[in-house]
Amino acid sequence: MQRINVLSIQRLSAEDRAKIEAVNPAIQLVDAGGWFDGEIRETWPGFTSARYLPPSATGSGTRELRDRLLAEAEIILGGWPYPLDLRARASRLKWFHQRPAGASNLLIGDLWDSDVVVTTSRGSGNTLAMAEYALAGILYFAKGLSRAAVDRDAGAFDHRAYRPLLLQGKTACVVGAGGIGRDVGKLCAALGMRVLGTRRHPDAGAPLPAGFNELRGPEELGRFLRQSDFVVICCQWTPATTRLFDKDRLASMQAGSVLVNVARGEIIDEEALADALERDHLRGAALDVYVGEFEHVPMARLWSDPRVLITPHISAASDQDRHALDRFPTGLAIR
Repeated sequence: MQRINVLSIQRLSAEDRAKIEAVNPAIQLVDAGGWFDGEIRETWPGFTSARYLPPSATGSGTRELRDRLLAEAEIILGGWPYPLDLRARASRLKWFHQRPAGASNLLIGDLWDSDVVVTTSRGSGNTLAMAEYALAGILYFAKGLSRAAVDRDAGAFDHRAYRPLLLQGKTACVVGAGGIGRDVGKLCAALGMRVLGTRRHPDAGAPLPAGFNELRGPEELGRFLRQSDFVVICCQWTPATTRLFDKDRLASMQAGSVLVNVARGEIIDEEALADALERDHLRGAALDVYVGEFEHVPMARLWSDPRVLITPHISAASDQDRHALDRFPTGLAIR
């Protein structure tokens, strides 16, 4: 039986290791999770290292040993962040699987545009946790909870400033009805909301996803925005979606609507968003992501605005890890 060399450069639990090894008896799994932390600390921005690496992590093994592990690997399981020169050092690499869902994470490394097959955990991660975050952002602004901190700092209540909304009967637009977006649609529908969605390649003959009233291609986004009280961005960051929400797109949104982003910050023109908020066109924005989030804090105009809720990309975090390593391909083979 031909040996299959699998290298994990992300920390794995004993349960996850067992799931991978159970796929095929030919798998030879090496768990090198944390071994590359020192290299990552030297090559990534300090802001990224402080956010994603344990404070005292310096890596393990010698450079020669890590090079040998990469050179022997045919399959690599990685996370975020990762060695930027992975392809150059892994000459036998045929498949890289990134545990996070966003393929745009790999834009700055040498895997992008290489001959290596790359997959992500899109649709098999903590999608429900992210959908719950999106719903929390909707509720935060719908019920006027953003006013609570303002009133606390002022030491007095401004009762009329809350302007709470009833969600039942309101319309939500899900931009990118994939794994995350479909869970967002289900939760919104459970509260009695009408749900519209876009998808890059919708299957016209397929049944609508649970909770959705309409699902169309991206060409219908403008029409949906004009009808929607809440807009949730769940799509991938690609050249086509870079600054998808620019000045004109934001202006086309219904006055008083709320924007939620659990995808990537680069999908929104942040200066245009700040302008839209400044002229009170939008009720608020809940952003779990922002431009340059791995290098610096958010843009001051947004972070200082009480109508903006910004968190450090934590929407997928929860007390349960639902990344489906049990879905590792059962027909795994290297030819």
